Amino acid sequence: MKMKILLASNSPRRRELLSGLGIDYEVKVLPDIDESFPPDLTAEEIPQYISRNKADAYPVEEGELLITADTIVYCKGEVLGKPVDEADACRMLRQLSGCTHQVVTGVTLKTRQQVHTFSCTTQVTFARLSDEEITYYVRNYAPFDKAGAYGVQEWIGFVGVTRLEGSYFNVMGLPVQRLYTELKKMNAI
Repeated sequence: MKMKILLASNSPRRRELLSGLGIDYEVKVLPDIDESFPPDLTAEEIPQYISRNKADAYPVEEGELLITADTIVYCKGEVLGKPVDEADACRMLRQLSGCTHQVVTGVTLKTRQQVHTFSCTTQVTFARLSDEEITYYVRNYAPFDKAGAYGVQEWIGFVGVTRLEGSYFNVMGLPVQRLYTELKKMNAI
């Protein structure tokens, strides 16, 4: 390891994905970071903006590299964030049913010398889902901590995703191949 890697995320999926790279890291999470964004941003710009704001909230020491990320689901002109309750999760999944949507993750890498932000977009197509399937998923998997109210690695991904163009891991919340490439460019690993 060339740098001490810090992951600023509560997401168990991001931790799992970063661990999959074989990189040693520590989790460092600050509470209550603002995740709002200006209304005029594009779907690609929103998670970059939020990721950059998250990174701005953290001080880093010499020899440390901080990773922040944010993922959105964009469908029919609407940003689908984390659902507030069961009804909201069902609404989001009904909107995704039978459609192609974009999953965009913004990632920021911050050291004392530089801040680098990038994004990755994946196109995901869902089969038509019945209300019974949607209700079953929401009640049994409680996707309230997931953008768009779903986890591609869960039951709904097995039965609902018919096509995926781009990074599968991006849909889980972290484009690990691109992250690995960017970390190498920064001589962090």
